[in-house]
This record gives sequence, C-alpha cells and structure tokens, in this order.
Amino acid sequence: MLEIKQIIGGKKVAALSGKTFDRIDPFTGKIATRAPASSVEDAKAAIAAAQAAFPAWSRTGPTTRRALLLKAADIMDSKAGEFAKLMVEETGGTAPWAGFNAMLAAGILREAASMTTQMQGEVIPSDKPGTLAMAVRQAAGVCLGIAPWNAPIILGTRAVAWAIAYGNTAILKASEACPATHMLIGEVLVEAGLPDGVINVITNAPEDAAQVVEALIAAHEVRRVNFTGSTKVGRIIGELCGRHLKPALLELGGKAPLIVLEDADVDAAVNAAVFGCYANNGQICMSTERLIVHEAVADEFVQKLSARVASLPAGDPRGHVVLGSLVNPEAAEKMQAFIDDAVAKGAKLAAGGKITGSVVAATLLDHVKEGMRSFDEESFGPVKPVIRVQDEEEALRIANDTEYGLSSAIFSRDVQRALTLASRLESGICHINGPTVGDEGQMPFGGVKGSGYGRFGGKAGMAEFTDLRWITIEDPNQHYPF
Repeated sequence: MLEIKQIIGGKKVAALSGKTFDRIDPFTGKIATRAPASSVEDAKAAIAAAQAAFPAWSRTGPTTRRALLLKAADIMDSKAGEFAKLMVEETGGTAPWAGFNAMLAAGILREAASMTTQMQGEVIPSDKPGTLAMAVRQAAGVCLGIAPWNAPIILGTRAVAWAIAYGNTAILKASEACPATHMLIGEVLVEAGLPDGVINVITNAPEDAAQVVEALIAAHEVRRVNFTGSTKVGRIIGELCGRHLKPALLELGGKAPLIVLEDADVDAAVNAAVFGCYANNGQICMSTERLIVHEAVADEFVQKLSARVASLPAGDPRGHVVLGSLVNPEAAEKMQAFIDDAVAKGAKLAAGGKITGSVVAATLLDHVKEGMRSFDEESFGPVKPVIRVQDEEEALRIANDTEYGLSSAIFSRDVQRALTLASRLESGICHINGPTVGDEGQMPFGGVKGSGYGRFGGKAGMAEFTDLRWITIEDPNQHYPF
C-alpha cells in the first residue's frame, strides 16, 4: 500500500483533519493507496495558495513558462513506469494503456508549452478619432480542474496544463478512484520548478466530494472550472458554475457511433472497431458505443469482428492482456445486465459474454434494437452493440438519436459522401475511415448536446482559460458632447 499526501502551496501535506481514505485495487481487492480525505477547509487552503501565487505567475514571461512545461514533459516521460504501476493498481487498466497515457500527457505538456507565446489579440479600428483600440487576452486567475479515473494521466494533465501555460494558477481535484496517479502529475510539475502555489492537488473521500467541489466552485477566487466525467455529474457542475457565474468547460459522456456504409472497406472498419470498442475495456468517453452497419455488409462485418473480438485476451491487468479489470466490480455487474437485457429482447450474443469478478471479456451483441439498454445507454465497458440499418438515412437517424454528441466515425470509400454525412452528425468530433477513439494535444477536443461544451486543446483552449479585454488608448483632449 502506498500512502500519499496532497500538494498545497508547493508542500506535501496531510488533510487538516488528519483523516484518510483508501482506494481498493479492483482486481485484487487489496488496498492500493491511502490518501488524505480533504474537507472544505483543505479546499480553502488550496484556493488561498493558488490565489497568492497568481500575481507573480501571471506576470512570468512566456519563455519561462514554456521552459518549465517542457521540463515537466521530460520528467513525466521519465516516470512512465511509476505512472503505470499506480494506474494498474488504482484503476485496473493495463500497463500499455498506462504507457500511452503517460506519452500523450507529456505531449499535452509540450503542446501547452508551445501556446505560451500564442496569446494573441488584435487591433480593432475605432470610430473615435485618435483612439487605438485593442482586444487583449490575459490570464483569468485561479482555475479548477476536476479529472476522472479512466484516462487519468491524460485527463489530469489536460485539466491543468492549458491553464498554467496561459499564466493562470491551478487546482487539480483528484479522482477518488486514482488519487496517487493524479498526485504524481502534481509532483511532476513541482519537480519541474513551478513556483509554490501554481499547481495544487487535493484529494477527498467519495462521501465528501459534493461539499468539496461546491466549496471550490463557490470561491470567488476561482475564475474557471473544467470537468471531465459523466453527464450526470456534469449537469451538477454546470448548475453550480451557473449559480456562481463561473465559465465552465465540460467534457462529458458519449455514445459514439461508428457507421459502416455499404461501400466501406470492411476489414478497415473491423480494425477500427476492435480498437475503438475495446481499448481500456471501453472505458473511454470516445469509445465506440454503437456499430451502425449497413445490412448489405453486416454479415461480413459481424463475422470478421466476432472472430477478432473472441481472440482478445482478458484477465489480470499485470499480465499480457488487452482487457484488464474494470474500475470496480459494480461496473462488471452492469455489463452482465446489458447482456442479459439484450439477449432477452432478441439480440444475439456474437462473441464474449464471460465475466469473472471485475474482468469482462470483449463482448459483441448483434441485432440490437431500440428499447434495449445497449442501444440507448452508455455502457462504459466492453459490451458493444451491432445495429443493422437499411440505408444511410437510417444510419444517420440512429447515430443522432441520443442525448450525447462527443465522437463519431464513418467508413466509406466515397470520401465526399462521408464528408456530407459528417456535416449532419451531431457530434463535436468525426473521423472518416478512422476509429472514434483519438486524441492529440493540438486538436479542439469536446462535444455537443449532453456531451458538454467548450474545447480543450491547441488554440481552442485559449478561449477557455483567458479573458478577452477591450483596452483603448485615447486622445486626452477629445471632444465630449457636454
């Protein structure tokens, strides 16, 4: 068992109450980590530390900020093994998935570093003679990032990297499911040399989450909030931010469709489906959640995909497997319920279906229809539905028939046809002839509808983490009407 402390004002500290909570390894059932159980008072201490650091950090030159973030990226690369061990123990993910997390998170730090000199405004022509009018971007203040457990290094890093790059100070509220993994992100940034208080990381027990989050959002010093997680919790965060007039960036759930048209390269679509459906056990916001396949190629697609799905090894995440443990046994029980519901209502179990504790084999359901849980609900697991359609219009209707709108994919040899269809899909992201799962630090990442609003990444993130101000230099002797 690893016992950790939180980072407030550059120091490693216990909770003020001295209380702790345990995170259980979902595969072994043993204690993975013991972390501080922060209260509202700890949250206030983190806010005070971030606020105290903001004036100096916001005036720190972009070259210095860039150098520190680049150094942090190198340190993160060097700690990939340490990150992997923590991720496996806390979340049940596999070592390769953890390694990818560390690699992409380091890339996010490098991309954020490149943006430090890109806070560009503009000069706008004014109707007032002798006036220079400018639109100027500047750091907003203290930024709160709330990150989930499923891609913890990527999403924990993303929650604070852009804010820090643009001259803000940050508080990362770690997930209760991976406190040590998220804390290591803070340790990387501190080791890189960020001044005390620029990055703060706090942990809390699950039962204290609501009051800690509300205190963080309500604090007048906190000027920006970003949250990645479920749509259910995202609605609560959005309401809290609205109540306190805090801009929020919300990246929430998904029910990503992968549409396979009758002219698609079926083998290519199968390759993308295997990856998009089962990477990290399907526990990714962009995971392919609906395989919408034209009936002309559905038999071939299901036959080939079923063979691939049946060959994916599942088991102890410390072993050579593709699918490790789900985040907890309850998630596995949900997958069993999805399977039972679909089969009882007429779907066919095409592959998989075996569940052992928190390990669920890659599973494929064919002939899934409206009214089945697998058709409507986000599974966030490795049980995936094939929905057969008669034509492109039916595929589009089903793809859009969801509260979610994060990622999507279309397979067709006719790229113009696919582009036209993509323009009609209600999603923030669409990949043509590629999987629904994909992320790059420089891309505008986010969704529509119940998948949230706002965008992480590249220049798109600038609008989320800075204030745009109108500043003028005027003729002191200008004429006034009275």
